[in-house]
Amino acid sequence: MSKVVVFQLKEEQYAIPVEYVVSIEKMSEPTGIPHMPEYVVGVVRIRGELVPVLDTTRIFYRRPYVVTERTRLVVAHTELLTVAFIVDEAKEIIDLPEETIKQVNLLAYRNAPYFTGVANLPDRLITLLDPNRLFISLEGAMDLKKQMEATK
Repeated sequence: MSKVVVFQLKEEQYAIPVEYVVSIEKMSEPTGIPHMPEYVVGVVRIRGELVPVLDTTRIFYRRPYVVTERTRLVVAHTELLTVAFIVDEAKEIIDLPEETIKQVNLLAYRNAPYFTGVANLPDRLITLLDPNRLFISLEGAMDLKKQMEATK
């Protein structure tokens, strides 16, 4: 059984294992930082810590996010840095039985090693992702880590 946080992005549902998730926050206006990669919207202060805000819609779909009253920040630990992913809506925390999770061998997923599987539920499909792999795969991730360490 895997416990995951499910969130919506465009028409798709994604999930991050709950052990990575620090919190789910209401969207607040990030403070911009110059010379950051395009997917970094800025930083927000969460529990006294400056956390970079990543535009998940831009990362997955190559277009900017749109804020609504449901927009949330899913704050997650990665091995390198705590980051906040902008999502259209944080749906729920659910238990996924192991037998519902299928490994992905589709060609489209080979270019996205951070997708670790798909949960095939009776009423929906949920793509599972590993926030460590996602962050490490981003261009400029190490530079972002260095810049965030310099602000401490």
